[in-house]
Amino acid sequence: MSRVFSGVQPTGNIHLGNYLGALKQFVELQEENECLYCIVDEHAITVPQDPKELKKHILDVAALYMAVGVDPKKSIVFVQSQVSGHAELGWVLNCCANTGELFRMTQFKAKSAGKESVGAGLLTYPVLMAADILLYDTDIVPVGNDQKQHIELTRDLAIRVNNKYGKTFVVPDGRFLKAGARVMALDDPTSKMSKSAVNEHSRISLLDEPSKIKKSIMKSTTDSEGVIRFDIENKPGVSNLLSIYSALTGKTIEALEKDYEGHGYGDLKKDLVEVVVESLAPIQEKYKEIRESKELIDALNDGANRAEAIAQKTMKRVRDTFGLGL
Repeated sequence: MSRVFSGVQPTGNIHLGNYLGALKQFVELQEENECLYCIVDEHAITVPQDPKELKKHILDVAALYMAVGVDPKKSIVFVQSQVSGHAELGWVLNCCANTGELFRMTQFKAKSAGKESVGAGLLTYPVLMAADILLYDTDIVPVGNDQKQHIELTRDLAIRVNNKYGKTFVVPDGRFLKAGARVMALDDPTSKMSKSAVNEHSRISLLDEPSKIKKSIMKSTTDSEGVIRFDIENKPGVSNLLSIYSALTGKTIEALEKDYEGHGYGDLKKDLVEVVVESLAPIQEKYKEIRESKELIDALNDGANRAEAIAQKTMKRVRDTFGLGL
């Protein structure tokens, strides 16, 4: 079986884009692969966090993992900071990375733009991500296309070390999402749906109440043409709504276009509200069962122990490779 690794930051509620783009894929992958799904809390502190809120969000994300169908008996679900190898390997890889390639990262450029100074962690974030992946001899990394550059850096670092010191790391492959799985912001369909957006109606979080879901969808940006058809370039708002509808129901875009021929945007939005509310209801119900349970903590501790066993084998090999320790 191939080994899969992916992680989600505990910085706010997981939204519909995270679910359709990543978490649904996590559930599918665990059936035929050895999967490690991590809550990457060390990545979260590259920007200031409220410690109490961060601890809460760690458990929120873990409970949502399980509520959408990630099975801690089939997959290893754990918290990044509970496995020391992430930070240790992150330092080793920092010593192999070049500042130039880190400064060229598009996400660093975007997040540091216009700021006089940013934390060093923001610059070295992709190296810690590489460590997360390489620590587990990962074969496949399911990510969005916006992470493609980070996967390329991970591969470059692995190959660099392997060429210099001999085979040390498995060189992973990214499994990139299909274009249709990318969910855009409801208020600005030219931008990806984001947890950090100021406007709460730009996204639908998995734990949103039906009233909030309705308001967000009904306020969503469309256009003045009044025709329901899929055209990302000219009709990004309507195309985004159709993509969400299709992803949640399994109906093809073509079938939806036919269903809504002659209808206005209001009809599409009202029906989509029902689809989203009905789709999220069982996830929300399962989440409430799991969130305060002892089983959640037990699953995370068990996952950390299982992840640690894999990580220590890798770190022994890395220490030997670099001549570290006794």
